[in-house]
Amino acid sequence: MKVLKKLLYILLILFALLSAFVLICAFNPDITDKVADFLYSEEKENSSSAAQQEDNITETIAWPAAESKDSQDNTQRSEIVNNESGIDSRPEEENEEYIQPGQGVVHVPESVAGRNGYEPVKEDRYQIEDEEANALLQQLGMGNTGDNLNFDSLFYPYYAMLDDKGKHLYRQIYANANDLNQAFSPAEEIQVDELTDIFAAVFNDHPELFFMETAYYCKYKRNGQCAEIDLAFNRTAQNLENERALFHQKAEEILSGARNLSSDYEKEKYVHDAIADRVTYNLSGEMGQSAYSALVNGQSVCAGYARAFQYLMQQLSIPCYYCTGYAGENHAWNIVALDDGYYNADVTWDDAEEKRSYDYFNKSDEDYADTHIRREMSVYLPPCSGQKYRNLEQNPGDERRSIEELGIGPDEVLTTLAAYQTDCYNKIAEAGTGSYTFMNVIEGNDLLYQWSDSYQSGAYKEDYLEDAMTAVGAVSCQIRLSAEELADNRYLLIHEIVLE
Repeated sequence: MKVLKKLLYILLILFALLSAFVLICAFNPDITDKVADFLYSEEKENSSSAAQQEDNITETIAWPAAESKDSQDNTQRSEIVNNESGIDSRPEEENEEYIQPGQGVVHVPESVAGRNGYEPVKEDRYQIEDEEANALLQQLGMGNTGDNLNFDSLFYPYYAMLDDKGKHLYRQIYANANDLNQAFSPAEEIQVDELTDIFAAVFNDHPELFFMETAYYCKYKRNGQCAEIDLAFNRTAQNLENERALFHQKAEEILSGARNLSSDYEKEKYVHDAIADRVTYNLSGEMGQSAYSALVNGQSVCAGYARAFQYLMQQLSIPCYYCTGYAGENHAWNIVALDDGYYNADVTWDDAEEKRSYDYFNKSDEDYADTHIRREMSVYLPPCSGQKYRNLEQNPGDERRSIEELGIGPDEVLTTLAAYQTDCYNKIAEAGTGSYTFMNVIEGNDLLYQWSDSYQSGAYKEDYLEDAMTAVGAVSCQIRLSAEELADNRYLLIHEIVLE
């Protein structure tokens, strides 16, 4: 009996201590955290280790380096295949260096406004009964499936964007187009909604298919499965042998002058100049979406300029891609691979004046951010960040001064609005009150627009001027601004100041 009483007392004491501890934890959460850390420290360590291990398992899909075109290893890039469609399901990180600007930031200079004309691939579809579709699949045949073909991803990037099913259909479309086989059943089961990107990939990679229209026709079942693909050809397909000979002859007139140049950059510049000199922009020109319109007809829109440039560069073994997007309207230009990276080039816009220019030749994505926006499959092309061959050429008759003439070093050129504001503050703080002039240099059209907007909106006062006036003890300020356009997309900003 005594033993039971002692046991009861012990239980009562333990219950009282536990209750007190619960009350203490309720009013002191830190104690609860420490207890939890003690009880579960091992579990947390194991969890942290597992998380760290998971973080280290990262798959990176990279485009081939630009300089690898002479390498013997022409294997295609790694793929993450989406089994539900003909397009790779690729991580967003692959093109994180290319930041797609918003449409609202596009500023199309007046000198190039309207020089567009690119037309996306057009699809005409027609649903048929399953019995008719099954009969087509059995009777029509696949034509040339292109199973013996392979395409190097460095020169044919849109092919590399497709999964295995998409690649098979790409090869089939390409092979049947070359054979002028207009109608065939698909070599793979494909939904009608998946076919457009595959067709666009063929068109974007192969400017030599100048006889093929940017349109096709598809018959499909009730469940969406494509049963028949019909290609569309332009008039050159009626006498293709002679038209190809003429096309190659016109191309050779340019290529013969470019082949013996010592570097890829010199060859690229030669082709750029030759197209700008020989082609006239004409929105109503025949076959404007083809390289033929530029090289043979000498009249085209942006698509023809870009595809002619792409074809000639390919013949010189220089990777060159057809890039589509928005520049005030649907627009096409090129991406070129040189030894230090990729560059944007827009021959159409460089041919806008009486004399060709280099305003849009070998520019980075940052240079193009306020004028060109990639769209469609082109957003997956490699980002353009090359610097070695950027801004090397001066426009003919261009009298714009360079920073060297002004005695300004490249490290003094301001590239952000914040850097400009800090520089203005420092110059005023150093000069103090009185009447004087100071200057600085900024780079890029986008920054020029930001600079102009800050003064038009009055934001510059809060951004730097009020603090600068306080620093020098000024109570009033008059400021007069002017800007001079310099070479290499830079601007000299002149500030005439009266501080009292």
